[in-house]
Amino acid sequence: MSATPERLQKLIARAGLASRRRAEDLIRAGAVRVNGRVVTTLGTKADPACDRIEVGGQRLRLSARLLYYLLHKPRGTVCTASDPQDRRTVFHLLRRAPARVFSVGRLPYEAEGLLLLTNDGEFSDTLLRARLPQRYWLKVKSPLTSEESARVVSLLRRRHRGSVRLRSLRPGANPWYEVTLSAPREDWLRTAFFRLGHPVEKVRRVAVGSLELGKLAAGEYRQLIPGEVEQLLREAAAGAARRSASTKPAERTA
Repeated sequence: MSATPERLQKLIARAGLASRRRAEDLIRAGAVRVNGRVVTTLGTKADPACDRIEVGGQRLRLSARLLYYLLHKPRGTVCTASDPQDRRTVFHLLRRAPARVFSVGRLPYEAEGLLLLTNDGEFSDTLLRARLPQRYWLKVKSPLTSEESARVVSLLRRRHRGSVRLRSLRPGANPWYEVTLSAPREDWLRTAFFRLGHPVEKVRRVAVGSLELGKLAAGEYRQLIPGEVEQLLREAAAGAARRSASTKPAERTA
C-alpha cells in the first residue's frame, strides 16, 4: 500500500539530506529527480513507497530513526559534506553515526564550539526560525575600555533586533569576553571588535538556548537526550510566540 504523497522538500528533510530550506534550493537548482525526470517546481509531491526520488544522483531513503547530536566543532573545519578546497569537514568526525545527518546552521571555518547535527528537518527548520539566544566566547587583542564595550554593544544592536549582552570573562593582555545575542553572524562579532582596534583571535560558541557545550573537547560529540530536544523545541515555540505578539498592531482604544 502506498503512502500519501508529500512535498519533495519535506521528504528530503525527513531523509536527513538537508534542512527544508536547503531542500528547496536543491529543487530549484535541478538536483532532484522523480522517476528519472528533473523536478524544479516547489510544492511537487511524491510517494517514496512507489516513486524513485533522487537527490544529486543519490536515491532518497527515509530513516526511521531521528538523530540529534551536539558536536564540539574544531577550528579549521567546514560544516558542509564536501569542500571544493578539500578542507576537513565536521562529518569526518561522525563516521560512526548510524544515519546521515546535517548541521543546524553553520559555524565558520575558523570558529569552534557548539554545533547541532540532526537528520530531523522539521527540528532544524524550527530552531533556525526561532533565533534562540547564543553565547560566544571571544579572545581579543588587548582589553576594552568601558566606552569601547558600550560601543561594541551599539554596533551589534544595529545588526539585529534582539538583545545583546557583553561581559568580561578573563582579564589580561589578551582577554576573553562573552557575547550573547540571537541570530548572530560570526563576521558581525569580528567586525564590531576590529573597528575599535581589538581584532578577534578566537571565537567559540558555548551555548544555544539552554543547551551548553559543557566539557566536550574539540572533535568530540554526544547524542542529545529526549529532554534536551524537547526543551529546545519549547524554547523555540516560546520565542516564536513572543515575536508574534510583538509584531501585532496595537489595539485601538475608545
